[in-house]
Amino acid sequence: MVDAGRPHALAGLKGSDYLSAADLDGAQTEALLDLAADFKAGRRRSDLNGRTLGLIFTKASTRTRVSFTVAMARLGGQTIDLDPAATQLGRGEPLADTARVLSRYVDALAVRTFAQTELEDYAHWATIPVINALTDQEHPCQALADYLTLRDAFGQLAGLTLAYVGDGNNVAHSLLLCGALLGVNVRVGCPPGFEPDPRMVEQARALAGDRCAITLTADPLSAVRGAHALYTDVWASMGQEEEQSRREEAFRGWCLDETLLSEADSRAIVLHCLPAHRGEEISAGVIEGASSQVFNQAENRLHVQQALLATLLGGL
Repeated sequence: MVDAGRPHALAGLKGSDYLSAADLDGAQTEALLDLAADFKAGRRRSDLNGRTLGLIFTKASTRTRVSFTVAMARLGGQTIDLDPAATQLGRGEPLADTARVLSRYVDALAVRTFAQTELEDYAHWATIPVINALTDQEHPCQALADYLTLRDAFGQLAGLTLAYVGDGNNVAHSLLLCGALLGVNVRVGCPPGFEPDPRMVEQARALAGDRCAITLTADPLSAVRGAHALYTDVWASMGQEEEQSRREEAFRGWCLDETLLSEADSRAIVLHCLPAHRGEEISAGVIEGASSQVFNQAENRLHVQQALLATLLGGL
């Protein structure tokens, strides 16, 4: 049974897609974090026996692949790896045909790919829940784990400030949207030319209303000053490897190091979605230091995936 405080927030989500952090409202997002915390603490069990999750991953993955697989196993279900190169997708079968066929075999799909439009095509043609396991536009499951980690550290989220420094990429987009829903002030600091998509910023500000602030800056010190969480990601995401040297030059001075950490709140935590390049976007001392919650953050991917799968597959 769902806890007394949750039915209204999570009711009706069975069978839904999760393509963007903005697919949930604030109450649903908070309830999902509550559920993830219950799974983490062993207060909740769910039975998805006989259910199967299909993974369609065009991009490489460690944490997302393993956390989805283990989450499904802990819920009593199973996972099948549908590597596009090893299926007829790799030989040109239309996505529409694949999505409709897989809907007859598995109970949900987690898709990790480049274009958000491809993910949306899967959702259009499939008759089962489709989950965004990362696209170039968003990484919403990561953001759920990030805010669960922040809540673990401070006990609540409303009124806190998260500062993201680096490339205004898919992770930044989902942090903006999810933070806006949860009442977290989100500051994104980027070198000129590497800002988040303006449409995503506008959407986050609309979601935030007057509950919290969404701020962009081109000064890393302004971004982190007084913040409760400092977050960074690689400077060149998957598919941008040829830009590595150009980006290293553009991001000079943007390393999340001891200097930036000293400007944050004295209780501030450090976050990174991994993999990390020590000495580039984050210093070894900071990622291995006392403020780092990076590996707790990685663990939380498992717990939010359990909550998400249990919700979308009707396991509550």
